[in-house]
Amino acid sequence: MSGRHADSQVFAPGLLRGRVALVTGGGTGLGKATALELARCGAAVTIAGRRTEVLERAATEIGAAAGKADQVTGDVREPQEAHRLVRSVLERHGRLDVLVNNAGGQYFTPAELIAAKGWRAVWRLNVDGILNMAEAAFEHALGPAGGGTIVNVTLSPHHGMPGMAHSGSARATVEALTRELAVRWADAGVTVAAVAAGHFDTEVLVKYPETVRAGVARSVPLQRLGSVNEHAWLVALLASPLGRAFNGSTVTLDGARDNWAGPWPPPGLADASGDVPSEERR
Repeated sequence: MSGRHADSQVFAPGLLRGRVALVTGGGTGLGKATALELARCGAAVTIAGRRTEVLERAATEIGAAAGKADQVTGDVREPQEAHRLVRSVLERHGRLDVLVNNAGGQYFTPAELIAAKGWRAVWRLNVDGILNMAEAAFEHALGPAGGGTIVNVTLSPHHGMPGMAHSGSARATVEALTRELAVRWADAGVTVAAVAAGHFDTEVLVKYPETVRAGVARSVPLQRLGSVNEHAWLVALLASPLGRAFNGSTVTLDGARDNWAGPWPPPGLADASGDVPSEERR
């Protein structure tokens, strides 16, 4: 494929040439879009996740659009797996410069119905997984190499997440963790920043109840869902030389979703009985 098809739409060619990036949760949605943009900017990209077939398809798509990408299967919730994922990238590429902690998830349910098991599951993925990967990357790659970038993907809004209190609590913790690690590792030349993502048009939306999906865009002052490319461009910016200036910051990209306020539940969210639907966990 010619360079004119593979280049980024917004960044100079070769912005990240010579850099190596690892994107967790890179098989679908925002993670796949991010991995593709980093590859278009010249980085050698590895995507990680738990489903081999999904990763293989995504790596093939990224490779066809922007050059070679590889994949590694693992579970970020387990510390030993996080270390293995990082070591795998080092074995293949000899270095790691950018870690994008994109893996995450939650399920939709009123706070009073969250079971202890469900709370722990959301916490392990969204908090433990990010900390596991960050510490593994620092220990094996970024710290010894004297620098690099970690981007933690979290969620907007910041004034609370009705229907997802477990996720809102976990994501707030990630922002606090981002600030702490940014200070702790600054002397080693490691940048730690976060992206608070709003509502984006991804395949992940299909998992939520229809009434939720129908009302999502209406809850965004911009009155549309975000494009996955917009999110990917922001992550690439944070991975660029300018990213150092964002150390410890959380950058919100949500079409002013943080500015929304109104009655709960918002129009169109409740079902015919007046109740907010609860997503059935698999």
